[in-house]
Amino acid sequence: MDYRVNLHLKLNNEPGKLAEVLEAVAGEGGNLGAIDLVSSMPGYNIRDLMVYLKRDYLDNLIQSLERIPGVEVIQVADRVFLKHLGGKIEISSKREIRDNDDLSLVYTPGVAGVSETIHKHPDMAYRLTMKGNTVAIVSDGSAVLGLGDVGPRAALPVMEGKALLFKKFAGVDAFPLCLDTRAPEDIINVVAAAAPSFGGINLEDISAPKCFEIEEKLREKLDIPVFHDDQHGTAVVTTAGLINALKVVNKRLTNVKTVVSGAGAAGAAITKMLVKAGVREIIVCDRKGAVNRNRSSLTGMKKWLAENTNANNVQGTLKEVIKGADVFIGVSGPGLLNREDIRNMAENPVVFALANPVPEINPREIYDVVGTAATGRSDYPNQVNNVLAFPGIFRGALDCHARTINEEMCMAASRALADNVTKEQLSPDYIIPTVFNDKVFSSTAAAVKEAAKNTGVSRKYSYELSSRGRMFFY
Repeated sequence: MDYRVNLHLKLNNEPGKLAEVLEAVAGEGGNLGAIDLVSSMPGYNIRDLMVYLKRDYLDNLIQSLERIPGVEVIQVADRVFLKHLGGKIEISSKREIRDNDDLSLVYTPGVAGVSETIHKHPDMAYRLTMKGNTVAIVSDGSAVLGLGDVGPRAALPVMEGKALLFKKFAGVDAFPLCLDTRAPEDIINVVAAAAPSFGGINLEDISAPKCFEIEEKLREKLDIPVFHDDQHGTAVVTTAGLINALKVVNKRLTNVKTVVSGAGAAGAAITKMLVKAGVREIIVCDRKGAVNRNRSSLTGMKKWLAENTNANNVQGTLKEVIKGADVFIGVSGPGLLNREDIRNMAENPVVFALANPVPEINPREIYDVVGTAATGRSDYPNQVNNVLAFPGIFRGALDCHARTINEEMCMAASRALADNVTKEQLSPDYIIPTVFNDKVFSSTAAAVKEAAKNTGVSRKYSYELSSRGRMFFY
């Protein structure tokens, strides 16, 4: 992992002194960013240098700098840690309390009337409390991306970051709930008990297969959306990317042979969405090779995959079944494929190597033999990033007071996301829109709301129809 550090240095005010510092940085493998002059005195300068370098090289760099006469290292600060000091989110008030009258309105006695209204009409909680704009981000820290099982405390900064993205891109208030338990039943009970305060539940970084059980049982128990982002968020963005990728290579969803590497949470959800989208030929591979109906003792999601994919009951390793495939989607592990494997695919193959941080194959190795490629990384074109999906999906679900987030809503989100890349923009290096496209989240939210209404899970729409003529706040 790279460090991004700020070096706060005191340098003698002598010609060539800064050049000596820069030479030392380069000598230890550092990549220089900004150089700022903080202050200047007759005898010395104070400068800040931003440096990127490998974690293992930092101590050597500091020692090299301290050996230079007239250079003093005052402070070394990791820029990432600086961004996390004190946490990244806070609770703020929407209403001011300036006098006794304000106090009587927001709290006792005025609040009693609001509570009575919600008691008689529970759906009014969406209008009169935080419920209508608040999501719980729930994790046990058992499968944090790129880190694995780090536990609930170490997962907290990740969940805080996700809350920040909810607010930034969709105006959704999200609160991390990192639970110190690994038992599915405990997680289910805690979330169910806390659910009245929230308009939706985002399950995050919970390991498979228990994530399937937790989501399924919470969906049965609760009348608010329960969305496992590692599954469905990944599936939504992947499907959107594939819709556009096939336009680039002039192929159709219904005609492509697709191989999915990874039968965990993300792989299973992607496969389900591709089936929903109309892909007819899908082979899913796990560590043992192609998931097929000849395997004994298959249970849970792998049993579903065996029954609903691989119609020809193909057997073999990933490298064997990928031959002739039009599409490869990897959500598995690093370095599973090589250039020759991709050359064995069909003409102009689509390769989504989404393992993070190291993909199944480096796109640089195959740029000249693929029609288009995508990864989960930000330093290559076409990043499949869940942040493109979950803010808009929850924005739409909250706005219509949805009871659930169903397959139709996810598919609507995928198509809306794909549509944000225009015909003029579409190219092998641009099949997925950027998160800084202002229309991405509003268009996704609108599509999700419409799908919720059409499938009968929009509580707000149903409530408005039954409440016409009454003095409510809609």
